Amino acid sequence: MTLVQLEYVIAVDEHRHFATAASHCFVTQPTLSMQIQKLEEEMGVKLFDRSRQPVATTAIGEVVVAHARRIIQEVSLLEDVIKEKQGLIHGELRLGIIPTLAPYLLPLFLPTFLERHPEVQLKVKEMTTDNLIEALIRGQIEMGLVVTPLQHNSIKEHPLFYEEMVAYVSRKNAAYKKTYVLANDIDVHELWLLEEGHCFRSQMLNLCELQKAHKDLYLFEYEAGSLETLKKMVETNRGITILPELATYDLTAAQHKLIRHFKSPSPMREVSLVTSRTFVKQKQLLALKDAILSNLPEKIRKNKARNIIPV
Repeated sequence: MTLVQLEYVIAVDEHRHFATAASHCFVTQPTLSMQIQKLEEEMGVKLFDRSRQPVATTAIGEVVVAHARRIIQEVSLLEDVIKEKQGLIHGELRLGIIPTLAPYLLPLFLPTFLERHPEVQLKVKEMTTDNLIEALIRGQIEMGLVVTPLQHNSIKEHPLFYEEMVAYVSRKNAAYKKTYVLANDIDVHELWLLEEGHCFRSQMLNLCELQKAHKDLYLFEYEAGSLETLKKMVETNRGITILPELATYDLTAAQHKLIRHFKSPSPMREVSLVTSRTFVKQKQLLALKDAILSNLPEKIRKNKARNIIPV
């Protein structure tokens, strides 16, 4: 049994396809298949049902994969500990980020981080909060940029900053005439939402106290995959949506006229770096944190941790 064989087994379990797994591992399919077959012969069990498409992991294979993940994670952890003790900031860093942060936060800090740490190979992937947490636990990523608090026993949160949540209103909406808005000013019939799976959708509903609202209230229902789509829907139709503060910094002068702040205390969302509780790359964590904080708009850096809307 070798570490390489275990990595191949994990790849097939993840991709459910031998050719795709081989491509992911940068080897040929015959090489990957041969190594897995050798491992199966050594163990005396079948790890995968090759007669099914996609390939299915057998019951005993699920057990082996779970142990293989822990072994690979421990080896990676040992390598990280050594690098950390040597004071090195280099190597691969796999970062997950949620879609309502990615287009607004990444352009702010990425140039600085990459310039300061050219020996770090940064790999960034957009994913929903649930998928990001699972990826952290499975060791598929090392850090995440998400909205917190998550209150997850396996995850450690490192709060970074607080974003004000603002209303974005159509000129045809009643809230457009107001200087400040209240949550109960938002008509459920005219609220544009993100689709299921986005944590910011949950915050929208919590802010507007609509979690228990029945779907029959909607005469027309549309759920968008991005904040940019929601902005367009408000601009071209009746309606209102909620935006996080970072999503407002690239608005035009005309678009800024559609922003309405909530009456004080303004609702906030907390943005954090998250890691697994076994994470040891503290120097990488601090380097990333510093790059983010040093490039935030000053107003956001000064926001206080108050009136945090739950995820």
